[in-house]
Amino acid sequence: MKFLSCYGLLLLLLLLCFHEGLSWSTQFNQAENYEGSSDLVSLQYHMGPVLASAVNLYIIWYGQWSPTHQGTIRDFIDSLSSSSSVPYPSVADWWQTVRLYTDQTGSNITGSISLSGEFYDTGYSHGIFLSRLSMQSVIKTAVTSRSRPLPLDPHKGLYLVLTSDDVRVEDFCRAVCGFHYFTFPMVVGVTVPYAWVGYSGSQCPGMCAYPFAWPKYSGKPPPSNDIMRSPNGDAGVDGMISVIAHELAEVSSNPLVNAWYAGDDPTAPTEIADLCLGLYGSGGGGGYVGKVYKDAWGNGYNVNGVGGRRFLVQWVWNPVKGRCFGPNAMD
Repeated sequence: MKFLSCYGLLLLLLLLCFHEGLSWSTQFNQAENYEGSSDLVSLQYHMGPVLASAVNLYIIWYGQWSPTHQGTIRDFIDSLSSSSSVPYPSVADWWQTVRLYTDQTGSNITGSISLSGEFYDTGYSHGIFLSRLSMQSVIKTAVTSRSRPLPLDPHKGLYLVLTSDDVRVEDFCRAVCGFHYFTFPMVVGVTVPYAWVGYSGSQCPGMCAYPFAWPKYSGKPPPSNDIMRSPNGDAGVDGMISVIAHELAEVSSNPLVNAWYAGDDPTAPTEIADLCLGLYGSGGGGGYVGKVYKDAWGNGYNVNGVGGRRFLVQWVWNPVKGRCFGPNAMD
């Protein structure tokens, strides 16, 4: 995995940074999705790197976390590279679509993502109100802590900052549910990709835990006046896992914001998961998630994970088929 130096672009990037956010806010405004022909989009490769080497994923648990929630998220991460004993369709099968993207050498995105370390920032080292830029300082604290620091891994490292339900993040619940970017050497010391996702269970489940909670501002009743039940018993963490999946797909295919994205404006790229926002199964669109599975208790899911877990994760753009796709597709 190679990461380009950002010194020459730093001023520009400081002005443009942190646009890669996930928001459901336009979904209920008759926003288009792109389940159909690739003629509708201009997804292009811009010659930057993808995460082609095996990834060491490091989680920073910022705030106070339920061990149950942590266990669910760890199982999802472990499921990304594990398919041998997991029933089809698996999380790893879903990741195969992400793996179709290559860099200029023809190397595909890696299929090896290992949870390689965790840091527990239970003392809220940077307070309970965080800006987007302060995520880099959170990472800096985690890799320089006197007590069990995370390694600073510029070659294979990917850092995932997860904030608990009492942490307020700039634009969270208003404009984004998560975002990805890369660190500045002047802050962290090296350039490494990272992503942030917040727990929305008590702040904005209707926005960031869709479809397990319905947005009050939508102006529409939920489909059939019924809310889909979450597969692991908590709308906040199950919705969060779909956002994590979204951000991991995009940071892997566009880690330095110069690889795979659609549109002519690099300051506002539409990435491979943005193209499929709100789609989880065949026939989805217009606020309908598509055809997904239901377990014996009526909980919705579309992929299987390790340890008998089930998850509902958003589809991503398949560059071969030229449409949004997931392993639970009916065609």
